[in-house]
Amino acid sequence: MDEDFAPRESDLSQTYREGDVTVQIDIYEDGEGGWLLEIVDENNNSTVWEDSFDTEQEALDEALDALREEGIAAFVGPVQEADEHW
Repeated sequence: MDEDFAPRESDLSQTYREGDVTVQIDIYEDGEGGWLLEIVDENNNSTVWEDSFDTEQEALDEALDALREEGIAAFVGPVQEADEHW
């Protein structure tokens, strides 16, 4: 990968809502001809797919399928408590 590579976010990245819960579907170029997929919840917890996708549409389709099949709760992590000792 080129040291100067700056990943480009796909135009297919989007917000997904189910009930009162929202996640962000982020799709980025991987610098090697593929696309990376990440789902980020409202508390910045993220789920990242290990394998890249050939197209950004394949990445989006995978995200939407996973959200529908597993439910949005599977992609929402715990709320991070602030450390009051700092």
